[in-house]
Amino acid sequence: QVQLVESGGGSVQAGGSLRLSCAASVITKNMAWFRQGPGKEREGVAALYTYNNGTFYADSVQGRFTISQDNARNTVYLQMNSLKREDTAMYYCADADQWWGYLWYKSNLYNYWGQGTQVTVSS
Repeated sequence: QVQLVESGGGSVQAGGSLRLSCAASVITKNMAWFRQGPGKEREGVAALYTYNNGTFYADSVQGRFTISQDNARNTVYLQMNSLKREDTAMYYCADADQWWGYLWYKSNLYNYWGQGTQVTVSS
């Protein structure tokens, strides 16, 4: 059983930065960050195939967010720069039992979820 714990959320002004962390109880290979804003569906933000460091990003965050890993600490990060109000959401990390490639953004393909960390961006 994989346990995931997110941290690093908070309130920030537009244009600011935050770094989210996701600590896993075991070594994971198919990690992703999702978010769910008020009244919105959960959407994929970024994914990392830890085997070869392959990464995928949603168009809305491409160039602003970076997903990375620290294998020694079983931790995956999401560095968020140039934050916008529309980035306000609960952010979740997730792990899948297999790598889905270009389907990475589909939340129903992930087996394990963290409890979420809130990110609020104000203007």
